Amino acid sequence: MIHHPPGPQWRATTVEIDDPGDLASYLPPTGGHAWLRRGDGMVGIGEVARFEGGTAAEADEWWEQVCSRMEQETELPEVSGVGPIAFASFVFDPDHSDHRSVVIVPRLVIGRRKGRSWLTAIGAASGREPALPAAEAAPPVPAGTRGVGTSLDTDAWQAIVREAVGRIGAGLLDKVVLARAVTLEAPEPLDARSLVTGLAQRYPTCWTYHVDGLVGASPEMLIRREDGLATSRVLAGTIRRNGGEELDLKLAQALARSGKNLAEHELAVDSVARALEPFCSGMNVPDAPYVLELPNVLHLASDVTAVVHPGVSVLRLAGELHPSAAVCGTPTVAARATIAELEHLDRGRYSGPVGWLDTGGDGEFAIALRCGLIDPDDRRRITIYAGCGIVAESDPVEEYAETEAKLLPMMEALGVDTAGH
Repeated sequence: MIHHPPGPQWRATTVEIDDPGDLASYLPPTGGHAWLRRGDGMVGIGEVARFEGGTAAEADEWWEQVCSRMEQETELPEVSGVGPIAFASFVFDPDHSDHRSVVIVPRLVIGRRKGRSWLTAIGAASGREPALPAAEAAPPVPAGTRGVGTSLDTDAWQAIVREAVGRIGAGLLDKVVLARAVTLEAPEPLDARSLVTGLAQRYPTCWTYHVDGLVGASPEMLIRREDGLATSRVLAGTIRRNGGEELDLKLAQALARSGKNLAEHELAVDSVARALEPFCSGMNVPDAPYVLELPNVLHLASDVTAVVHPGVSVLRLAGELHPSAAVCGTPTVAARATIAELEHLDRGRYSGPVGWLDTGGDGEFAIALRCGLIDPDDRRRITIYAGCGIVAESDPVEEYAETEAKLLPMMEALGVDTAGH
Protein backbone atom coordinates (compact mmCIF):
# COMPACT_ATOMS: atom_id res chain seq x y z
CA MET A 1 0.00 0.00 0.00
CA ILE A 2 1.04 3.60 -0.60
CA HIS A 3 0.08 6.18 2.05
CA HIS A 4 0.95 9.84 1.59
CA PRO A 5 -0.60 11.92 4.42
CA PRO A 6 -0.53 15.70 4.46
CA GLY A 7 2.03 17.48 6.59
CA PRO A 8 1.34 18.06 10.30
CA GLN A 9 0.85 21.83 9.96
CA TRP A 10 -1.69 21.86 7.14
CA ARG A 11 -4.91 23.82 7.25
CA ALA A 12 -8.13 23.56 5.24
CA THR A 13 -9.71 26.94 4.57
CA THR A 14 -13.24 27.15 3.13
CA VAL A 15 -14.83 30.35 1.86
CA GLU A 16 -18.26 30.91 0.35
CA ILE A 17 -18.14 32.18 -3.24
CA ASP A 18 -20.54 33.42 -5.89
CA ASP A 19 -21.95 30.75 -8.20
CA PRO A 20 -18.92 29.64 -10.24
CA GLY A 21 -20.93 28.38 -13.23
CA ASP A 22 -20.01 25.13 -14.95
CA LEU A 23 -17.97 23.20 -12.39
CA ALA A 24 -16.39 20.96 -15.03
CA SER A 25 -14.79 24.02 -16.62
CA TYR A 26 -12.41 24.26 -13.64
CA LEU A 27 -10.93 20.81 -14.17
CA PRO A 28 -7.28 20.88 -15.24
CA PRO A 29 -6.07 18.79 -18.23
CA THR A 30 -4.55 16.29 -15.76
CA GLY A 31 -4.72 15.81 -12.01
CA GLY A 32 -8.40 16.72 -11.65
CA HIS A 33 -11.27 14.88 -9.96
CA ALA A 34 -15.02 15.33 -10.33
CA TRP A 35 -18.37 14.35 -8.86
CA LEU A 36 -21.33 16.01 -10.60
CA ARG A 37 -25.10 15.61 -10.81
CA ARG A 38 -27.71 18.05 -12.12
CA GLY A 39 -25.05 20.75 -12.27
CA ASP A 40 -24.17 20.46 -8.57
CA GLY A 41 -21.23 18.64 -7.05
CA MET A 42 -17.52 19.15 -6.62
CA VAL A 43 -14.33 19.23 -8.61
CA GLY A 44 -10.92 18.70 -7.06
CA ILE A 45 -7.61 20.05 -8.30
CA GLY A 46 -4.17 18.77 -7.35
CA GLU A 47 -3.27 16.42 -4.54
CA VAL A 48 -2.00 16.80 -0.98
CA ALA A 49 -2.50 13.23 0.27
CA ARG A 50 -3.04 9.77 -1.22
CA PHE A 51 -3.96 6.30 -0.03
CA GLU A 52 -3.42 3.51 -2.51
CA GLY A 53 -3.84 -0.25 -2.58
CA GLY A 54 -5.70 -1.04 0.64
CA THR A 55 -9.24 -1.98 1.66
CA ALA A 56 -12.13 0.37 2.34
CA ALA A 57 -11.74 -0.28 6.08
CA GLU A 58 -8.05 0.60 5.94
CA ALA A 59 -8.81 3.69 3.88
CA ASP A 60 -11.46 4.73 6.41
CA GLU A 61 -8.91 4.51 9.24
CA TRP A 62 -6.35 6.44 7.17
CA TRP A 63 -8.87 9.20 6.44
CA GLU A 64 -9.66 9.56 10.14
CA GLN A 65 -5.95 10.05 10.80
CA VAL A 66 -5.69 12.62 8.01
CA CYS A 67 -8.65 14.58 9.40
CA SER A 68 -7.23 14.53 12.92
CA ARG A 69 -4.01 16.17 11.69
CA MET A 70 -5.67 18.97 9.75
CA GLU A 71 -6.91 22.30 11.09
CA GLN A 72 -10.15 23.55 9.55
CA GLU A 73 -11.60 27.00 9.05
CA THR A 74 -14.92 27.36 7.22
CA GLU A 75 -17.60 29.92 6.42
CA LEU A 76 -20.22 27.17 5.86
CA PRO A 77 -20.06 24.92 8.93
CA GLU A 78 -23.67 23.77 8.59
CA VAL A 79 -23.46 22.38 5.02
CA SER A 80 -22.62 18.68 4.61
CA GLY A 81 -19.80 17.93 2.20
CA VAL A 82 -18.14 21.32 2.55
CA GLY A 83 -14.49 21.52 3.55
CA PRO A 84 -11.69 19.03 2.94
CA ILE A 85 -12.92 15.91 1.16
CA ALA A 86 -11.43 12.79 -0.33
CA PHE A 87 -12.28 11.34 -3.73
CA ALA A 88 -12.10 7.53 -3.76
CA SER A 89 -12.30 4.65 -6.23
CA PHE A 90 -11.97 0.98 -5.25
CA VAL A 91 -11.23 -2.12 -7.31
CA PHE A 92 -13.97 -4.69 -7.77
CA ASP A 93 -11.91 -7.69 -6.64
CA PRO A 94 -8.43 -7.00 -5.25
CA ASP A 95 -7.63 -10.73 -5.26
CA HIS A 96 -7.95 -10.85 -9.06
CA SER A 97 -6.68 -7.48 -10.23
CA ASP A 98 -3.42 -5.73 -11.06
CA HIS A 99 -5.12 -2.38 -10.40
CA ARG A 100 -5.10 -0.49 -7.10
CA SER A 101 -7.82 1.21 -5.12
CA VAL A 102 -7.12 4.88 -4.55
CA VAL A 103 -8.19 7.68 -2.19
CA ILE A 104 -7.05 11.21 -3.08
CA VAL A 105 -7.28 14.41 -1.05
CA PRO A 106 -7.21 17.34 -3.50
CA ARG A 107 -5.38 20.57 -2.83
CA LEU A 108 -8.36 22.66 -4.01
CA VAL A 109 -12.09 21.89 -4.12
CA ILE A 110 -14.73 23.96 -5.90
CA GLY A 111 -18.26 22.96 -4.95
CA ARG A 112 -21.91 23.84 -5.33
CA ARG A 113 -24.77 22.25 -3.42
CA LYS A 114 -28.26 23.30 -2.34
CA GLY A 115 -27.78 26.79 -3.73
CA ARG A 116 -24.48 27.42 -1.92
CA SER A 117 -21.06 27.55 -3.58
CA TRP A 118 -17.67 27.32 -1.93
CA LEU A 119 -13.94 27.00 -2.38
CA THR A 120 -11.75 24.89 -0.09
CA ALA A 121 -7.96 25.02 -0.16
CA ILE A 122 -5.53 22.84 1.78
CA GLY A 123 -2.05 24.15 2.38
CA ALA A 124 0.42 25.35 4.94
CA ALA A 125 -1.19 27.31 7.76
CA SER A 126 -0.51 30.73 6.25
CA GLY A 127 -3.97 32.24 6.72
CA ARG A 128 -4.21 33.35 3.09
CA GLU A 129 -7.69 33.20 1.55
CA PRO A 130 -7.95 30.70 -1.34
CA ALA A 131 -8.34 32.06 -4.86
CA LEU A 132 -10.65 30.66 -7.54
CA PRO A 133 -8.69 29.47 -10.59
CA ALA A 134 -9.65 30.49 -14.12
CA ALA A 135 -12.34 28.46 -15.88
CA GLU A 136 -11.62 26.95 -19.28
CA ALA A 137 -13.94 25.20 -21.72
CA ALA A 138 -13.21 21.55 -22.34
CA PRO A 139 -11.53 20.78 -25.68
CA PRO A 140 -13.50 18.77 -28.24
CA VAL A 141 -13.21 14.99 -28.21
CA PRO A 142 -10.75 13.83 -30.89
CA ALA A 143 -12.50 12.57 -34.03
CA GLY A 144 -11.74 9.10 -35.26
CA THR A 145 -11.70 7.06 -32.04
CA ARG A 146 -12.00 3.37 -32.93
CA GLY A 147 -12.13 -0.01 -31.24
CA VAL A 148 -8.82 -1.88 -31.08
CA GLY A 149 -9.60 -4.81 -28.78
CA THR A 150 -12.11 -6.63 -26.62
CA SER A 151 -11.91 -8.92 -23.61
CA LEU A 152 -14.02 -11.61 -25.33
CA ASP A 153 -15.61 -11.58 -28.77
CA THR A 154 -19.36 -11.97 -29.21
CA ASP A 155 -19.42 -15.77 -29.48
CA ALA A 156 -16.99 -16.31 -26.59
CA TRP A 157 -18.88 -13.96 -24.28
CA GLN A 158 -22.23 -15.55 -25.09
CA ALA A 159 -20.62 -18.93 -24.38
CA ILE A 160 -19.69 -17.91 -20.83
CA VAL A 161 -23.25 -16.71 -20.31
CA ARG A 162 -24.52 -20.15 -21.33
CA GLU A 163 -22.03 -21.74 -18.94
CA ALA A 164 -23.22 -19.49 -16.12
CA VAL A 165 -26.88 -20.28 -16.84
CA GLY A 166 -26.00 -23.97 -16.68
CA ARG A 167 -24.36 -23.56 -13.29
CA ILE A 168 -27.36 -21.63 -11.99
CA GLY A 169 -29.64 -24.36 -13.25
CA ALA A 170 -27.51 -26.91 -11.41
CA GLY A 171 -28.02 -24.99 -8.16
CA LEU A 172 -24.39 -23.83 -7.81
CA LEU A 173 -25.46 -20.18 -7.48
CA ASP A 174 -28.54 -17.97 -7.94
CA LYS A 175 -27.13 -15.09 -9.97
CA VAL A 176 -23.83 -13.91 -11.41
CA VAL A 177 -22.94 -10.62 -13.09
CA LEU A 178 -20.71 -11.03 -16.14
CA ALA A 179 -18.93 -8.10 -17.76
CA ARG A 180 -17.01 -7.41 -20.94
CA ALA A 181 -14.56 -4.71 -21.95
CA VAL A 182 -13.77 -2.87 -25.17
CA THR A 183 -10.52 -0.95 -25.71
CA LEU A 184 -10.63 2.10 -27.96
CA GLU A 185 -7.89 4.30 -29.35
CA ALA A 186 -8.10 7.98 -30.30
CA PRO A 187 -5.74 9.67 -32.77
CA GLU A 188 -4.46 11.95 -29.98
CA PRO A 189 -4.43 11.90 -26.16
CA LEU A 190 -7.85 11.93 -24.50
CA ASP A 191 -8.77 14.75 -22.15
CA ALA A 192 -10.96 13.67 -19.22
CA ARG A 193 -12.56 17.13 -19.18
CA SER A 194 -14.23 16.43 -22.52
CA LEU A 195 -15.66 13.14 -21.29
CA VAL A 196 -16.86 14.58 -17.97
CA THR A 197 -18.57 17.49 -19.75
CA GLY A 198 -20.26 15.27 -22.33
CA LEU A 199 -21.48 12.70 -19.81
CA ALA A 200 -22.76 15.33 -17.36
CA GLN A 201 -24.74 17.06 -20.11
CA ARG A 202 -26.27 13.90 -21.59
CA TYR A 203 -26.90 12.06 -18.31
CA PRO A 204 -27.77 14.80 -15.79
CA THR A 205 -29.63 12.44 -13.42
CA CYS A 206 -26.61 10.12 -13.17
CA TRP A 207 -23.55 10.73 -11.01
CA THR A 208 -20.73 11.79 -13.33
CA TYR A 209 -17.32 11.09 -11.84
CA HIS A 210 -13.63 11.25 -12.61
CA VAL A 211 -11.12 9.78 -10.16
CA ASP A 212 -7.54 9.03 -11.18
CA GLY A 213 -8.32 8.29 -14.83
CA LEU A 214 -11.61 6.46 -14.26
CA VAL A 215 -14.44 8.47 -15.81
CA GLY A 216 -18.10 7.62 -16.13
CA ALA A 217 -21.74 8.42 -15.36
CA SER A 218 -23.30 5.93 -12.95
CA PRO A 219 -27.06 5.56 -12.45
CA GLU A 220 -26.59 3.53 -9.25
CA MET A 221 -26.00 5.12 -5.85
CA LEU A 222 -24.36 2.43 -3.73
CA ILE A 223 -24.66 4.49 -0.55
CA ARG A 224 -25.22 8.09 0.51
CA ARG A 225 -24.80 9.20 4.12
CA GLU A 226 -26.08 12.63 5.11
CA ASP A 227 -27.13 13.86 8.55
CA GLY A 228 -27.37 10.33 9.91
CA LEU A 229 -29.50 8.93 7.10
CA ALA A 230 -28.26 6.31 4.64
CA THR A 231 -29.76 5.82 1.18
CA SER A 232 -28.92 3.14 -1.37
CA ARG A 233 -30.37 2.98 -4.88
CA VAL A 234 -30.48 -0.57 -6.22
CA LEU A 235 -30.66 -1.18 -9.97
CA ALA A 236 -31.15 -4.67 -11.34
CA GLY A 237 -33.26 -5.63 -14.32
CA THR A 238 -32.62 -3.73 -17.54
CA ILE A 239 -34.15 -3.30 -20.99
CA ARG A 240 -32.91 -1.19 -23.88
CA ARG A 241 -35.03 1.78 -24.94
CA ASN A 242 -36.46 1.96 -28.45
CA GLY A 243 -36.59 5.73 -28.70
CA GLY A 244 -40.31 6.04 -29.38
CA GLU A 245 -42.44 7.28 -26.49
CA GLU A 246 -45.29 4.81 -26.98
CA LEU A 247 -43.02 1.80 -27.43
CA ASP A 248 -40.83 2.81 -24.49
CA LEU A 249 -43.95 2.94 -22.31
CA LYS A 250 -44.81 -0.62 -23.34
CA LEU A 251 -41.22 -1.69 -22.67
CA ALA A 252 -41.39 -0.14 -19.19
CA GLN A 253 -44.63 -2.00 -18.46
CA ALA A 254 -43.10 -5.26 -19.68
CA LEU A 255 -39.99 -4.70 -17.55
CA ALA A 256 -42.10 -4.08 -14.44
CA ARG A 257 -43.92 -7.41 -15.03
CA SER A 258 -40.91 -9.48 -16.09
CA GLY A 259 -40.44 -12.45 -13.77
CA LYS A 260 -36.79 -12.80 -14.75
CA ASN A 261 -36.00 -9.14 -14.08
CA LEU A 262 -38.06 -8.97 -10.88
CA ALA A 263 -36.26 -12.04 -9.50
CA GLU A 264 -32.87 -10.50 -10.34
CA HIS A 265 -33.93 -7.24 -8.70
CA GLU A 266 -35.15 -8.91 -5.51
CA LEU A 267 -31.81 -10.65 -5.06
CA ALA A 268 -29.99 -7.32 -5.37
CA VAL A 269 -32.27 -5.50 -2.92
CA ASP A 270 -31.99 -8.31 -0.36
CA SER A 271 -28.18 -8.22 -0.53
CA VAL A 272 -28.13 -4.47 0.20
CA ALA A 273 -30.61 -4.75 3.08
CA ARG A 274 -28.64 -7.59 4.71
CA ALA A 275 -25.35 -5.67 4.42
CA LEU A 276 -26.78 -2.47 5.94
CA GLU A 277 -28.70 -4.10 8.79
CA PRO A 278 -25.81 -4.41 11.31
CA PHE A 279 -24.95 -0.71 10.95
CA CYS A 280 -28.41 0.84 10.70
CA SER A 281 -31.87 0.97 12.24
CA GLY A 282 -35.30 1.96 11.00
CA MET A 283 -34.69 0.50 7.56
CA ASN A 284 -37.27 1.02 4.83
CA VAL A 285 -37.23 -1.46 1.94
CA PRO A 286 -39.81 -0.77 -0.81
CA ASP A 287 -42.29 -3.54 -1.54
CA ALA A 288 -41.87 -3.16 -5.30
CA PRO A 289 -39.40 -1.41 -7.64
CA TYR A 290 -40.08 1.52 -9.92
CA VAL A 291 -38.84 1.99 -13.49
CA LEU A 292 -35.90 4.40 -13.82
CA GLU A 293 -35.72 5.97 -17.29
CA LEU A 294 -32.32 6.86 -18.76
CA PRO A 295 -31.62 8.00 -22.33
CA ASN A 296 -30.32 4.56 -23.36
CA VAL A 297 -32.01 2.01 -21.06
CA LEU A 298 -34.79 1.38 -18.55
CA HIS A 299 -33.93 -0.06 -15.13
CA LEU A 300 -35.91 -1.57 -12.28
CA ALA A 301 -34.93 0.55 -9.26
CA SER A 302 -35.51 0.56 -5.49
CA ASP A 303 -34.33 3.13 -2.94
CA VAL A 304 -33.48 1.59 0.43
CA THR A 305 -33.20 4.03 3.37
CA ALA A 306 -32.06 3.61 6.99
CA VAL A 307 -30.79 5.50 10.04
CA VAL A 308 -27.02 5.01 10.44
CA HIS A 309 -25.53 4.12 13.80
CA PRO A 310 -23.27 6.90 15.19
CA GLY A 311 -19.63 6.76 14.12
CA VAL A 312 -20.23 4.67 10.99
CA SER A 313 -18.89 6.57 7.95
CA VAL A 314 -20.12 6.37 4.39
CA LEU A 315 -16.82 4.72 3.45
CA ARG A 316 -17.38 2.00 6.05
CA LEU A 317 -20.86 1.40 4.65
CA ALA A 318 -19.55 1.30 1.07
CA GLY A 319 -17.00 -1.32 2.06
CA GLU A 320 -19.66 -3.44 3.75
CA LEU A 321 -22.06 -3.18 0.80
CA HIS A 322 -19.51 -4.09 -1.85
CA PRO A 323 -19.85 -6.30 -3.78
CA SER A 324 -23.63 -6.23 -3.91
CA ALA A 325 -25.64 -8.71 -5.92
CA ALA A 326 -26.17 -5.97 -8.52
CA VAL A 327 -22.51 -6.18 -9.65
CA CYS A 328 -21.42 -9.58 -8.39
CA GLY A 329 -24.29 -12.03 -7.82
CA THR A 330 -25.46 -14.39 -5.09
CA PRO A 331 -24.19 -16.16 -3.11
CA THR A 332 -21.32 -13.66 -3.13
CA VAL A 333 -18.43 -16.09 -2.73
CA ALA A 334 -19.68 -18.41 -5.46
CA ALA A 335 -20.49 -15.53 -7.81
CA ARG A 336 -17.12 -13.87 -7.31
CA ALA A 337 -15.31 -17.14 -8.01
CA THR A 338 -17.42 -17.67 -11.15
CA ILE A 339 -16.58 -14.18 -12.40
CA ALA A 340 -12.85 -14.75 -11.85
CA GLU A 341 -13.04 -18.04 -13.73
CA LEU A 342 -15.26 -17.14 -16.68
CA GLU A 343 -14.84 -13.45 -17.51
CA HIS A 344 -11.21 -13.40 -18.72
CA LEU A 345 -11.19 -9.76 -17.61
CA ASP A 346 -9.42 -7.69 -14.99
CA ARG A 347 -12.26 -5.35 -14.04
CA GLY A 348 -9.95 -3.05 -12.12
CA ARG A 349 -12.04 -0.29 -10.58
CA TYR A 350 -15.01 -0.91 -12.86
CA SER A 351 -18.06 -1.93 -10.75
CA GLY A 352 -16.28 -0.97 -7.53
CA PRO A 353 -17.36 1.87 -5.21
CA VAL A 354 -16.51 5.37 -6.46
CA GLY A 355 -17.31 8.64 -4.72
CA TRP A 356 -16.31 11.06 -1.98
CA LEU A 357 -16.48 11.60 1.77
CA ASP A 358 -16.04 14.54 4.11
CA THR A 359 -14.45 14.90 7.54
CA GLY A 360 -17.74 14.09 9.30
CA GLY A 361 -18.17 10.73 7.55
CA ASP A 362 -20.89 11.95 5.19
CA GLY A 363 -20.56 11.43 1.46
CA GLU A 364 -21.74 9.56 -1.60
CA PHE A 365 -20.49 6.39 -3.29
CA ALA A 366 -21.91 5.16 -6.56
CA ILE A 367 -21.05 1.91 -8.29
CA ALA A 368 -18.52 2.61 -11.04
CA LEU A 369 -20.70 1.77 -14.03
CA ARG A 370 -21.00 3.23 -17.57
CA CYS A 371 -17.34 4.10 -17.36
CA GLY A 372 -13.91 3.87 -18.91
CA LEU A 373 -10.33 3.91 -17.69
CA ILE A 374 -7.89 6.12 -19.57
CA ASP A 375 -4.59 4.27 -19.98
CA PRO A 376 -2.03 6.16 -17.86
CA ASP A 377 0.80 4.94 -20.12
CA ASP A 378 -0.93 5.83 -23.39
CA ARG A 379 -3.65 8.45 -22.98
CA ARG A 380 -4.89 7.83 -26.51
CA ARG A 381 -6.35 4.55 -25.20
CA ILE A 382 -9.35 3.96 -22.99
CA THR A 383 -11.00 0.71 -21.89
CA ILE A 384 -14.77 0.84 -21.39
CA TYR A 385 -16.87 -1.73 -19.55
CA ALA A 386 -20.40 -3.13 -19.37
CA GLY A 387 -22.01 -6.10 -17.64
CA CYS A 388 -25.36 -7.66 -16.85
CA GLY A 389 -26.93 -9.96 -14.31
CA ILE A 390 -27.27 -13.59 -15.33
CA VAL A 391 -30.08 -15.67 -13.81
CA ALA A 392 -31.71 -18.98 -14.76
CA GLU A 393 -33.89 -17.42 -17.49
CA SER A 394 -31.12 -15.38 -19.13
CA ASP A 395 -30.70 -15.56 -22.90
CA PRO A 396 -27.08 -15.06 -24.11
CA VAL A 397 -28.09 -13.04 -27.18
CA GLU A 398 -30.32 -10.70 -25.16
CA GLU A 399 -27.66 -10.28 -22.48
CA TYR A 400 -25.05 -9.33 -25.09
CA ALA A 401 -27.47 -6.74 -26.49
CA GLU A 402 -27.87 -5.35 -22.97
CA THR A 403 -24.10 -4.85 -22.67
CA GLU A 404 -24.10 -3.05 -26.03
CA ALA A 405 -26.76 -0.67 -24.71
CA LYS A 406 -24.74 -0.06 -21.55
CA LEU A 407 -21.62 0.76 -23.58
CA LEU A 408 -23.45 3.53 -25.44
CA PRO A 409 -22.89 6.35 -22.89
CA MET A 410 -19.10 6.04 -23.14
CA MET A 411 -19.20 5.37 -26.89
CA GLU A 412 -21.18 8.58 -27.42
CA ALA A 413 -18.95 10.58 -25.08
CA LEU A 414 -15.95 9.42 -27.13
CA GLY A 415 -17.60 10.41 -30.39
CA VAL A 416 -17.76 6.84 -31.69
CA ASP A 417 -20.34 6.10 -34.39
CA THR A 418 -22.94 3.97 -32.56
CA ALA A 419 -25.27 3.40 -35.51
CA GLY A 420 -24.42 -0.31 -35.53
CA HIS A 421 -24.90 -0.76 -31.79
